[in-house]
Amino acid sequence: MTTPDPLTSPPTSARPASNVIDDAPLTAFHRKLTMFCSGGPFLDGFALGVIGFALPQIADQWQLSGTWQGILAVAPLLGIPAVVGVGYLTDRLGRRIMYVADIAAITLLCIAQFFVTGPVELLVLRVLLGIAIGADYPIASSLLAEFAPRKSRAKLIGLQTIMWTAGNAAAYLVGAALLQLGPEAWRWILLSPAVIGALLAVLRIGTPESPRWLISKGRTDEALRVVQKVYGPDATLDGIGEESAPTRFQLVFQSPYLQRTIFVGTFWACSIAPVYAIYAFAPKLLEAFDLSGKGAVDIGSVLVGLFFLAGTILATLVADRWRRRTLLIWPFMIASAALLALGAFSDATAIVVVILFAVYALAIGGPTILQWIYPNEIFPTEIRATAFSIGLSVSRIGAIIGTFAVPVLLERTGISGTMIIVGVVSAVGAVSSLVMAPETNGRPLNEAAAPRGR
Repeated sequence: MTTPDPLTSPPTSARPASNVIDDAPLTAFHRKLTMFCSGGPFLDGFALGVIGFALPQIADQWQLSGTWQGILAVAPLLGIPAVVGVGYLTDRLGRRIMYVADIAAITLLCIAQFFVTGPVELLVLRVLLGIAIGADYPIASSLLAEFAPRKSRAKLIGLQTIMWTAGNAAAYLVGAALLQLGPEAWRWILLSPAVIGALLAVLRIGTPESPRWLISKGRTDEALRVVQKVYGPDATLDGIGEESAPTRFQLVFQSPYLQRTIFVGTFWACSIAPVYAIYAFAPKLLEAFDLSGKGAVDIGSVLVGLFFLAGTILATLVADRWRRRTLLIWPFMIASAALLALGAFSDATAIVVVILFAVYALAIGGPTILQWIYPNEIFPTEIRATAFSIGLSVSRIGAIIGTFAVPVLLERTGISGTMIIVGVVSAVGAVSSLVMAPETNGRPLNEAAAPRGR
């Protein structure tokens, strides 16, 4: 008789020991914390979106080459690998300090962009801005995961991806409005995220430290005060299951966490690279399919964007009801099949092309929200933010490669070859998920993150 693998087998029928965090009802505290944590992705989508409105004016004033424009556009992604260091500091110093300090740093960097006098200054600031924005992901999501009830954990974390899209949409509205200020409008456009950042920094002040992190550092008295403040004077630390443990960076690359690190990096990169490529080049891709007229291309691009948003919303709504593996593997396979079909039938009618893109955009919603959920669930508190930041860095490297590869592939292999290659990348993520994805739905956070056999 074989022993079930605790990583991939579903939860047993035996109810885990209850505790005040995992089994708490969803309260106003959780909703407020979720809103404040969601501000980070909203700010990210906003700050990355407004550059599209500022860059043409900047290029005209500074006589920038196409290369310089491209570098400034992707500059925030270039700093993402440095986020690993911030994730490690978050595991060492705590969630609360970094939670406010990072948003304050984003605000100051946005203000500094207003005063730049040349492209080098702007490049440096946007790289630093990318580091600060990327750092908020592991900081805020780990804090949220460590307070979230297990029955609502996926929904609360999944909401973060929706807020990125909302921030990106808001950037289009604000950017278009600020362009009316004249030739120096680009300065106000780049400054505008600072308003959101300043407000968010103020709102985050007073957020309590994660009791799970406090316990992991041996500060149980402080942890008890936090849970009694949040959950009531009768709350205890019983059943939370955290243990005092040092934060060691190398633990992420040692058994049993090495396989989890490989899984997160692989599925995240393979799911996000095609998304970034399609977001960036939707008009060009649709034109390559010979859609008739610019109007048809624009409508198709808008529809694809709306379906991406709808996919993440639907996935978030069912995230706590479906098994994690179901939400990841089947949608991943459907999304990969849609991309491969676009390559195999590149001469299909316009309506078929748009439908296949829509199927892909809807299906990839499941893997997209799990990019945030899995790293927070399958790594223990002492390395949770570190592991998340590693997965994020690997994924953004994949996104950069995907974004730069699409125009090259279109030129060399045509639309058919491009979509087949992108589909194969997605399929690699689907297969790796089938082999390595754990099942964590309904499990207390400490149990989901526990090593095998623990």
